[in-house]
Formats: sequence, C-alpha cells, structure tokens
Amino acid sequence: MKLLVTGGAGYIGSVTSRLLLDAGHEVVVLDNLSNGFRDAVAPGATFVQADIADAASVLTPDAGFDAVLHFAGLIQAGESMVRPELYWDHNVRRSLALLEAVRAAGVPRFVFSSTAAVYGNPTELPITEEATKAPTNTYGATKLSFDYALTSEAFAHGLAAVSLRYFNVAGALLREDGAVGERHDPETHIIPITLQVAAGKREKLQLFGDDYPTADGTCVRDYIHVHDLARAHLLAIDGATGGQHKIYNLGNGNGFSNRQVVEAAREVTGAELPVEVAPRREGDPATLVASSQRARDELGWVPEKPTLTEMIGDAWEFYRAHVA
Repeated sequence: MKLLVTGGAGYIGSVTSRLLLDAGHEVVVLDNLSNGFRDAVAPGATFVQADIADAASVLTPDAGFDAVLHFAGLIQAGESMVRPELYWDHNVRRSLALLEAVRAAGVPRFVFSSTAAVYGNPTELPITEEATKAPTNTYGATKLSFDYALTSEAFAHGLAAVSLRYFNVAGALLREDGAVGERHDPETHIIPITLQVAAGKREKLQLFGDDYPTADGTCVRDYIHVHDLARAHLLAIDGATGGQHKIYNLGNGNGFSNRQVVEAAREVTGAELPVEVAPRREGDPATLVASSQRARDELGWVPEKPTLTEMIGDAWEFYRAHVA
C-alpha cells in the first residue's frame, strides 16, 4: 500500500514508518519539522517538509494513497492550558484540513493518534473505550474533538477510520540502520527526565505527590513500549472497515507507580537518581490503567515488551548514544 504518515519525523511516527517499510509498504512522510527531526525520518521513506494544513498538495486525487496515518500534533497537556489557541489550531483546525484533503483525494483509510487524556479522571479501572470522556485539559479536549470528527466522517462519507488511544509510551527502536527514540524539547515525561538525571543533565527528579491512594503513595500509570505501539498501527490499517470509526485503547493493562519507575531506572542505569517529592499537580489522577482487551480481541495485538526494565533499558541505550 501507499501510505502518508504525518508527523513521521517525530517519536512514534518515525518508529511506525520503519515498521511500515519493513512490511513492504511505500511510505511518504509529511512533517513541518517544528517538533520533529529530519534525521529521524525512516530511510527509504519519501520526505515532504510541509504542514498538515497543506496536505492537499500531496494528497492529490491521482496520487494513489491507500491510507493516512496521522501522528502530527501538539502533545503537552500543561502547555495546552496556558496556550489553548495553539492546540485548537494544530490539533483541530489543521487536522480538519487534512481530513478534507483525504476526502477530496478519495483515500479510503485513516488511522489517528488519539490519547488516554480524553478520559480525564476515570471513575472505573481499568479504563475501557466505553468509559466516560471528560478531558481535564485542552490537549485531551482537542484530541476528543477530532475523534468526533472522524466518527462523523466515517458515517457520512464511508471512511474506514481507526483511533488508537495511547497511554504512556516509552522505550526506543534499536536497529542497525539507525535507532529512534524520544527527543522532546522541553521533556515532560518521567522516563526520559529520569534518564536526564542519570546522565547528569538534571540535578534531581521531582515526584509530584506521594500521598495518593496507591500502594506507595505515588501516581500509577500504564506504560507501553513504542515498538508495541507502532505494531498496533499496522494491525489497525488491516482492521479498518469502510463506514466505521473503530477506537482502541493501547496499554499494558498493568500499572507502575512513579517510585517503581525510579527503581527500575536505578537498576538499568546504575545511577543513584536523587528524588525530591513536590506538591501534587492539579488534575493528576491517582491511577490510569488501560483495558486493551478490544485491541487484543479484534486486532490480535499483544504487547511483546511489557516490562519497565525493557522499556527503560531501550530508552537508556538510545539516550546515551544519541542524546546525552
């Protein structure tokens, strides 16, 4: 198949692009490089530096694309609350322009990077796809808005749409033709921040709250290896059905506390990792754990690297070689 990957110079998009090429697909990467890296684009992919709002220049009716995988967007929940206009612009307005280009070009399949942030503070665990959608930040609200747009598009125009709602992504893809890992600036995720402390780039790690109703008092999150996440996108393309918008949660189904992340990082890196307990952050739920049973049942997706030591180990190898 001929596939357009938006945001293919970013973390998850670049990993997925490599797996798509491995599977024999033709891949075109569309990225404006505002947050991505040119050297992360998969070797063998055609690269177009452009914004998703201008996707119609690539998605022409005679271009012959079989699917679009849409990774491009803004992802910082905290920033979305102080600069919401950016998130409505990038994650909704520009994504709708992409969707319009998809419709005009007659592209039959669309796979979207959604997020667990659409659920907000869950009332039941593990979180299923039927859980109440009540995002607590603008980031989650914009992603949910585009999910709704995909539902309408599938109903009205027959699009085969799939939304994959990610939980916490970690790890790296380590290969002879080039490793790919997490390189956000600024970094807001606990595992890469922990690695910065291990490498001496930060003085200490802050844990926001140690008085949550969890086993050790720190927040519990569901982590998924980026390679496992990328594999799900290939299965989603095959599982897409015309006129339907299918939604899948992607996580391990197991939760790890912030202190467990620190202990695993100490084991992997051999570093002391000084920790400072800071006040809770507003809106942080105590526990977020996914049910990925639907993805297992319908897509045949099963995580192959479910442990923290595997995720942190791969991330640490990438960080030391390419970031530190």
